[in-house]
Amino acid sequence: MKTIEIPPDSVGIVKEQFVTLCVPPHELALDSGAKLGPITLAYETYGELTPQKDNAILILHALSGDHHAAGYYTPNDRKPGWWDIAIGPGKAFDTNRFFIICSNCIGGCRGSTGPSSINPKTEKPYGMSFPFITIRDMVRAQKELIDYLGIPKLLCVAGGSMGGMQALEWTVTYPEMVVSAIPIATTSIHSAQNIALNEVGRQAIIADPHWNNGDYYDSEPPSRGLAVARMIGHISYLSDKAMHERFGRRLQDREDVSYNLLTDFQVESYLQYQGNSFTRRFDANSYLYITKALDYFDLSHGHGSLTEALRDVKAQFLIISFSSDWLYPSYQSREIVKALKQNGIKVSFCEIKSDNGHDSFLLKNPQQTRLIRDFLSHVYEEHRAHVQ
Repeated sequence: MKTIEIPPDSVGIVKEQFVTLCVPPHELALDSGAKLGPITLAYETYGELTPQKDNAILILHALSGDHHAAGYYTPNDRKPGWWDIAIGPGKAFDTNRFFIICSNCIGGCRGSTGPSSINPKTEKPYGMSFPFITIRDMVRAQKELIDYLGIPKLLCVAGGSMGGMQALEWTVTYPEMVVSAIPIATTSIHSAQNIALNEVGRQAIIADPHWNNGDYYDSEPPSRGLAVARMIGHISYLSDKAMHERFGRRLQDREDVSYNLLTDFQVESYLQYQGNSFTRRFDANSYLYITKALDYFDLSHGHGSLTEALRDVKAQFLIISFSSDWLYPSYQSREIVKALKQNGIKVSFCEIKSDNGHDSFLLKNPQQTRLIRDFLSHVYEEHRAHVQ
């Protein structure tokens, strides 16, 4: 196996950590009315926490992400964590200055408690007996982790897509704990189109004969359904221009179309690869539960309006959107900016011109790096001056 040369601006070799929280009778109360516990959270940290514990940043992952946000587990890893371009020495989230935390959300399948975890009451996987969760529930579990780490206040909460929703929820649910927030390529409410796309994906999983009402852990998993769900989702992450430039109508391993159901076009082959590779690292039931959590997301729920929901927020914001993102278009970020301004809350907003669609936040972009680096530097200096 080929050993890679770890770049000097990488956090290097990292180690995943696990903690068990909310042990009965102190279970986590969920929005559904159910309780969940014990809860295991998988997480990683990068950089050093200052003695004053004033430099902690919580990174929040998107639907298919996890706690492995940066670095490598071994020198033989094929690729680093999912946001390695943004986390490390001298990068946007500079580990020379900040202590970075990233945890896998509840409902997931990468070490945190979710449908594939063992239910201590039955000693079998939860499957569909796992309680349905919300973005707020994910944040509540993260709060337990931050308390466990002994951090009284987060300098920043940041993330893209579903991570941005969690960042917003943190500022509303725990306003006194958050100094700043960077929600990227996100929204304050899941639209009908978002819900529709997720429902098609869920139905693909449910229609797979191997799904077996979620009870498939001792047999063949519903891989075909999950692959189709991922293919549908992946289309929404790219822009029309990006797909045209990357694939166009180019054929895959042939000189003419087949006039049958063989894979004719490169874009077909690409989607099939994305779908099949996803099934090797993700659980179908987790996909059902997390997409439902996304669909339930409405920051204004219980508050009357988005402006009311953000009324008691103490954090200052940097909000970033991308011009070609049609999954969470820029107007949805502008709605958040407007509500924050109506409350007199400090907010900077930038729509970055990009042809890469929703996935733009995951790609190297000097403008995004500069915006985040400058914002965090300003927030940190201001925060340190305030607490001294």
